[in-house]
Amino acid sequence: MLVIQRYSNKIQSFADIFISMTLLKNLVAIFAITLCSISPVNAAPADHASGDALQHLMQDDQQWASPRKDYSNQGYSKLSQINQDNINRLHVAWSFATGVTRGHEGSPLVIGNIMYVHTPFPNNVYALDLNNNQKILWSYFPKQEPLVQAILCCDSVNRGLSYGDGKIFLQQNDGVLIALDANTGEKVWHVKVNDPKTGATNTNATYVFKDKVFTGCSGGEFGIRCFIAAYNIHDGSLAWKAYSMGSDSDVLIGADFNHANPQYSALSAYENVNGGNKENGSFKAFTKDQLKFPETDLGIKTWLKPQAVKHGWETGGGPVWGWFSYDPKLNLVYYGTGNPSVWNADVRPGDNKWAMTIFARDLDTGIAKWGYQLTPHDEWDYDSVNEIILWNAEGKQLATHFDRNGFGYTFDRRDGTLLVAAKMHPFVNWATSIDLATGIPQKDGRYSTHQEVNVQGICPAAVGIKDEQPAAYSQHTKLFYVPLNHLCMNYESVEAKYVSGQPWVGASITMYPGPDGVMGGLMAWDGLKGKSIWYNKETFSVWGGVLATSADLIFYGTLDRWFKAVDAKTGKLLWQSQVGSGVVGNAMTYAHHGKQYVAILSGIGGWAGIALNLGLTEESDGAGAAGAYKALGQYNAAPGGGALNVFSL
Repeated sequence: MLVIQRYSNKIQSFADIFISMTLLKNLVAIFAITLCSISPVNAAPADHASGDALQHLMQDDQQWASPRKDYSNQGYSKLSQINQDNINRLHVAWSFATGVTRGHEGSPLVIGNIMYVHTPFPNNVYALDLNNNQKILWSYFPKQEPLVQAILCCDSVNRGLSYGDGKIFLQQNDGVLIALDANTGEKVWHVKVNDPKTGATNTNATYVFKDKVFTGCSGGEFGIRCFIAAYNIHDGSLAWKAYSMGSDSDVLIGADFNHANPQYSALSAYENVNGGNKENGSFKAFTKDQLKFPETDLGIKTWLKPQAVKHGWETGGGPVWGWFSYDPKLNLVYYGTGNPSVWNADVRPGDNKWAMTIFARDLDTGIAKWGYQLTPHDEWDYDSVNEIILWNAEGKQLATHFDRNGFGYTFDRRDGTLLVAAKMHPFVNWATSIDLATGIPQKDGRYSTHQEVNVQGICPAAVGIKDEQPAAYSQHTKLFYVPLNHLCMNYESVEAKYVSGQPWVGASITMYPGPDGVMGGLMAWDGLKGKSIWYNKETFSVWGGVLATSADLIFYGTLDRWFKAVDAKTGKLLWQSQVGSGVVGNAMTYAHHGKQYVAILSGIGGWAGIALNLGLTEESDGAGAAGAYKALGQYNAAPGGGALNVFSL
């Protein structure tokens, strides 16, 4: 996803373009944990090889040991000391100013008695001693070239740290993956994942699954061919790397790929690939009996027209900058790929696999077990990098994903069988429905985009009905809690020539509030029925990640500086407190010395805040953010100042 470019030969920088804790069941146990947590990582496993020790940490609700707490990405805690009876006594316990401005996405980690806090560029890391008034035990200040900021999409953000093997892992914006000793902050190893000179950067949080560290690639709007990569946790050596497009060997697609759903591996989802790219033309979806499947090397065959001096798949995008999840029993890693390059879809007819795809891969080998493309031949920048949340219900092993394209999906996570695909809000109009038998969206040709045509009223806008801000799942209510954007757009594709290392977008958009008259909200969603249970409107998009607790409390932040708690069953507002800058961070919770805390990073930014942070004013600046979010300046200083805000009873 990225900035939109007004077609111009006077590009100065990319920034200019995009310019009662569970009422203590066992005090003795908690006291024992406190005693054994004297050092930063004493509560962490010494033997990490099987991943069992890290998984044990994730199951300890006193800690927050992964970007979304655990392998499943549920963003759920069983802590309940803070509950609906006492929420009105929640107040600021302490805060920590990061000294960095711009968008503060993600959340801190808590391992034992230590909290690890990260920042946007330059990606500083702090280890805070929770036993000693949050004294800084150590800090790490990367040395990165300032010019890296000019090619970062959607603000100079970083989505967080991960922990394992006694190390803290940071994926720097400049493409360097760093392993730091969790006790001392000393660099253990580092590896170059991406080269910014080509337009490739990183904004994703790292994840540790078993004995590997996972990271990805940003730069779809520079024509980068992106990938997911797994590095060995001991020494940083590359275990495997799977590209988002190319040959089956490049994408790591094996012989049994999509065995349960071979229709996902069809040559084309639509009848008229070329005609569908003409003005007023659209794609007529094949029925299952019309599809040609399974086909090999679809990462090449579905890119039908050469782009510039290369074939489309060689500059195909498919960035991987979101969140990863993992099922230890199935040994499968789940993640999504982003938009195909370039945004002007007319110059890349075909389905453009495997951009816009949910993948499940074997952790040890990287071989893809299944893959499902959510938006074939994407025409709107509906990246599919949003989190995949793993859960179980009615004896089924499930995975749910809330896509930018406006549909909520639930799969059988064992084999990718699509069980639910439903609009998250009626205003979604680019497609009328998803055919469950084929998985193909039934597109509405009125909203297809074409070169030199200004297509009006496409919903949702390119920011999607939900962007990277992760949803949460409550094991208590069995519902998902989804932060939403409520924006539509006008979209005009333009000619854009590919030049290595230069922005390559080929579209200009403006965004504006959808038919509800607001720009966002928070929704409760039934993942098996594909149905909204309640929806709270917000003035602006809800751009922060959600926390659910067993006390039926849902925490989230807003762009106009509020940190809120609502009733999980009804959505009723129970508590709110204002912080210093708009929230694009993810709410989290932990316990220390028998007391529960809830925390949120503030510091406005991301796509919603990029125009504010850079002082952009034209309606289409910042990929339409300047026009859509211009009122944010009435609530926020610019650029947004970063801080960690921690609350307790």
